[in-house]
Amino acid sequence: MNDVLLRSLTPSVLGILVRRGADFAAAEDAVQDALVEAVRAWPADPPRDPKGWLVTVAWRRFLDAIRADAARRRREDRVEEEPAPGPAPAADDTLQLYFLCAHPSLTPSSAVALTLRAVGGLTTRQIAQAYLVPEATMAQRISRAKRTVSDVRFDQPGDVATVLRVLYLVFNEGYSGDVDLAAEAIRLTRQLAASIDHPEVAGLLALMLLHQARRTARTAPDGSLVPLAEQDRSRWDTRAIAEGVEILQAALARDRLGEFQAQAAIAALHADAPTAEETDWVQIVEWYDELARLTDSPVVRLNRAVAVGEADGPRAGLAALAALDASLPRYTAVAAYLHECDGDLATAARLYAEAARKAPNLAERDHLTRRAARLNARGSR
Repeated sequence: MNDVLLRSLTPSVLGILVRRGADFAAAEDAVQDALVEAVRAWPADPPRDPKGWLVTVAWRRFLDAIRADAARRRREDRVEEEPAPGPAPAADDTLQLYFLCAHPSLTPSSAVALTLRAVGGLTTRQIAQAYLVPEATMAQRISRAKRTVSDVRFDQPGDVATVLRVLYLVFNEGYSGDVDLAAEAIRLTRQLAASIDHPEVAGLLALMLLHQARRTARTAPDGSLVPLAEQDRSRWDTRAIAEGVEILQAALARDRLGEFQAQAAIAALHADAPTAEETDWVQIVEWYDELARLTDSPVVRLNRAVAVGEADGPRAGLAALAALDASLPRYTAVAAYLHECDGDLATAARLYAEAARKAPNLAERDHLTRRAARLNARGSR
């Protein structure tokens, strides 16, 4: 072993490590470790490039030392951060998680899908139904979103609009699962409204409250669906309606109309009518026109066709419906209702039966099947 060679190479190797970013003390320790290894290994297997060998081994020793030090610091930090024995403080980071999952690197639709799956607890099928796409398509979208954010730091919160969309879709899933999603969405939207002065946040909260106010009247004791026109309005939660209307009026007064405010205005008009017959359908159509302008949504135009049928007669509603894609979810059910209102019971019964076969859930399927059976019974008399 040539000690003179090792001593002559030491300053050069040390300088290379420092230039690579190692602090002097750590670099010196790494070089000493490399020299010890050289004394052990070189007699049996001398390198062709002694300097390169020393640089490589010293740099590896330096990296190993850095990793070990970082691991030690993490262990110490975890010990320091460990909560003291006793009851844990109440903390709810759910809303913050919604914002973090709505990451700026994702498109709004991908951020919504990922958040619904990762935080909202919805299944891929539920999310696909909300987006009106096949389940396989939504599964691919969620997978792509996960890959996109796999290497990014979740330290940049997403925008409010994306979080509102997620909360709205969670609310629409209602209370079909183990968790009351509607109540959870309202709770989180209240938190958001308390922390952000935003008219659309207020609009969404008002919309949720107005829909939730009718919750108990939507189903009969046997669990069957009760259409809005047939609901017992004395069972509606008047306190929730009053709160929703008050929040909505304050939001609309700011003259920054958004889609959730427009939807809430439609819900408020339904809630304000003492009976179904007294519903102001003309104004509801006007609000649907605003909503269609804001969203250009085919589902909005489908609902607008129903409102047109109530305001201007079923044939006007059918004319509005004819301009839409017949493959839209619930298109057939809307067509059946408008034909029933127009007195064409045979066509309505056939369409109700067809809509029942396409229904997304058992309750809706049973409801449509009963309507078809009722009309068939009337037609056979």
